[in-house]
Amino acid sequence: MRLANLVARHYLAGMKLQDKTIFITGASRGIGRAIALKCAEAGANIVIASKTDTPHPKLPGTIHSVAEEVTNAGGKALALVLDVRDEAGIASAMEKAASHFGGIDCLINNAGAIFLAGTAATPMKRYDLMHSVNVRGTYACSQAALPYLLKGNSPHILNLSPPIDMDPRWLEGHVAYTMSKYGMSMCTLGMSAEFAKSGIAVNSLWPRTIIATDALRMVGGTSLFKMARTPDIMADAAFEIVTTENNELTGQLLIDETFLKTRGVSDFSGYAVESGNELMTDLFVTD
Repeated sequence: MRLANLVARHYLAGMKLQDKTIFITGASRGIGRAIALKCAEAGANIVIASKTDTPHPKLPGTIHSVAEEVTNAGGKALALVLDVRDEAGIASAMEKAASHFGGIDCLINNAGAIFLAGTAATPMKRYDLMHSVNVRGTYACSQAALPYLLKGNSPHILNLSPPIDMDPRWLEGHVAYTMSKYGMSMCTLGMSAEFAKSGIAVNSLWPRTIIATDALRMVGGTSLFKMARTPDIMADAAFEIVTTENNELTGQLLIDETFLKTRGVSDFSGYAVESGNELMTDLFVTD
């Protein structure tokens, strides 16, 4: 199936998102923004919850600019300043979102922190940041969203985290980061079982290749950027997940390309930043 056919499929699936409320952390740019806009096109209510209230000196995008894009795409937007390390702030944001839109149907834990370094080179403040944002933030947001999701329409939690592979090569170069991301995936596995009887689906999604975000360009430069796919592939995969009935898909640690293949997609060329370039496989992915 080519991307044009996927668009048609998404149009039909998107009817399931009309007026549903999706709470996305870290949605002021990158993958979170792409997911927000994809779901907005289907008429969803999008809560853009992120720290970026004012423009970053090096990175584009704020909660307000994305809110405007969401509205222009056909959705309804609520921009909320949120640091996922702040437990009280999370509770307040969830209450505001539910009050504004009448509930919460889906939580996407997209906010993340990364520092790829070995044990000796990882300051404890970096360790604490990654664990506070990645695994603790995911746990805290899921916990705070739970009362609203229990009342939601085909409720979902989607964590942006990888498959768990205990091969030491995924640990030795960046133990702290890997622990924090695997912790998110453990939330998926545990909560999907815990919430099964309550009808809340919980899954993880991870890219097969590196994704072309502004942060990647800033860190890796143009050469690395050209070996990436656009955030659209993650947005399309996330869209497919959250439009699947909650009792049909849960407890899965999914890879974007692999999952989209199960939905009939076979041509991924349109996602490449630069057609014909070799793609770089992301961390935690074994081809």
